[in-house]
Amino acid sequence: MAERPYDLVATPEGVVARVRLRGTSVLASPLLNRGTAFTLAERQALGLTGLLPEGVSTIEGQLRRVYGQYLRQPDDLAKNVYLASLRDRNEVLFYRLLTEHIEEMLPIVYTPTIGTAIERYSYEFGRTRGVFLSVDHPGQVETAFRNYGLGPEDVDLIIATDSEGILGIGDWGVGGIQIAMGKLAVYVAAAGLYPRRIIPVVLDAGTDNPALLAEDMYPGNRHPRVRGERYDELIDTYVGVATRLFPNALLHWEDFGAGNAHRILTKYAGSCLTFNDDIQGTAAVALAAALGAVQAAGTRMRDQRVVIHGAGTAGIGIADALRQVMIGEGLSPAEATRCFYALGSKGLLTTGYPGTLRDFQVPYARPAAEVSGWPRDGEGRIGLAEVTARTRPTMLIGTSTQPGAFTEEIVTDMAAHVQRPIIMPLSNPTSHSEARPADLIAWTEGRALIATGSPFEPVPYRGVSYHIAQANNALIFPGLGLGVMVSQARRVSDGMLAAAARALADLSEAGTPGAPGAPVLPPVTSLRAVSAAVAAAVARAAQAEGLAGVPLDDPDRQVRQVMWLPAYPTIEPI
Repeated sequence: MAERPYDLVATPEGVVARVRLRGTSVLASPLLNRGTAFTLAERQALGLTGLLPEGVSTIEGQLRRVYGQYLRQPDDLAKNVYLASLRDRNEVLFYRLLTEHIEEMLPIVYTPTIGTAIERYSYEFGRTRGVFLSVDHPGQVETAFRNYGLGPEDVDLIIATDSEGILGIGDWGVGGIQIAMGKLAVYVAAAGLYPRRIIPVVLDAGTDNPALLAEDMYPGNRHPRVRGERYDELIDTYVGVATRLFPNALLHWEDFGAGNAHRILTKYAGSCLTFNDDIQGTAAVALAAALGAVQAAGTRMRDQRVVIHGAGTAGIGIADALRQVMIGEGLSPAEATRCFYALGSKGLLTTGYPGTLRDFQVPYARPAAEVSGWPRDGEGRIGLAEVTARTRPTMLIGTSTQPGAFTEEIVTDMAAHVQRPIIMPLSNPTSHSEARPADLIAWTEGRALIATGSPFEPVPYRGVSYHIAQANNALIFPGLGLGVMVSQARRVSDGMLAAAARALADLSEAGTPGAPGAPVLPPVTSLRAVSAAVAAAVARAAQAEGLAGVPLDDPDRQVRQVMWLPAYPTIEPI
């Protein structure tokens, strides 16, 4: 490996950057460049004299300037592009700005605006970030990782996507690198992981998006999406090379299609350190919301009747997580499974389902005999209204991306049979949400306990301001990654994920006397504190299960010690 342009060294006085670069090369390095904040002495030592205006700025002054520039951007996509350009020239300043304005900027660097940035990737293409792996050249995977310039001890996390199931917008090919970059930014801002120790990866298997295939400026593989043996070869090669070159790295899978996400996770979960955010992260944050809501309602998880509208990767992942808690509360596996009614694209999952059941859906298929007398539509589907009317659910979860699916009729019928209905329209973006919180509160006369996938403003109703919990994966995955890093865990276990969910639920104020309208999850304004609590819980669970690679005498302290707060390091020219 070539000599590094700089080294970062932790000392008792703080972080020191030992810099070999000089002149414009320093200004071109985003993690070194601090622009006008270089002191005159640093400028002289690094060959920057005359390359910057004479005045020396503080980081606080720079923050005021870049925040003002951010506010002047005309729309959310322009803000996203502006922040990307800031990251490309001064990474510390970018992360400091994001950390201090996390609630405001999270929807810009992450969902929902990241979806627009992905759709516009061919047109807004700028400085490349991350590693691009092609299904047409699996033999180049190791070369690509080595070209990235990091050694075995330098990487804590690799975020990979094949871009087939991006958010609610589907297949966007190589543009999926943007979702990996968005996740990276949240890991850093929320949990204090160091950005240079995270590698974003896109596995370019082609695309079935006709708009991309017809677009001259599209920079990815311009052929239909490869499946089967060649696709599996790319995944196997990626996992083999990544785990060999970076043995301590957590492999984060992001936005894979339903046909691949579960089977990839199942294949590798027992043999390497791996995590799928769409399955496990979504399930954990939804479980946390459910635990907070059940606690506020004064009931138990085992007593719930759960309807899940959208039995895909996320929906069934949520069912699995809730079911495991029910089993922990004393139900048998069969009894717990019978608490769920899951609907796919062709209605209620049954053994006589008019469509194809995926392996992960089969356990939740109701016996055909049980529903033999239920009305169906012309295509043989049992719809959501029929299911909710007959099952009288206590919990209604939406992962369908069908806007308005939770109608007034469905919700009022549900509320007529349960005192505190738990309703989670989790689909993103806002335009795909199954219901709007203001409607849910009005239809249930303020009794609903709500968690949404997208952010919503507080809802005033009869003198109470109802704060809406956002079941944002950002409340879980940064802390999980930090906990794995601190404990040097060898695997991500169900117990570690459950511990993360319980730690998050414990931060809820819903049901607290004197706090009407409190959300069932903590707000994203407290992401750093939330991530620290989640990380400590994950680390303790790893230790309890014998999965930790290092001793943990005080996980709370050890977690906070390693969280990076974006600040300029001391410069030491060499």
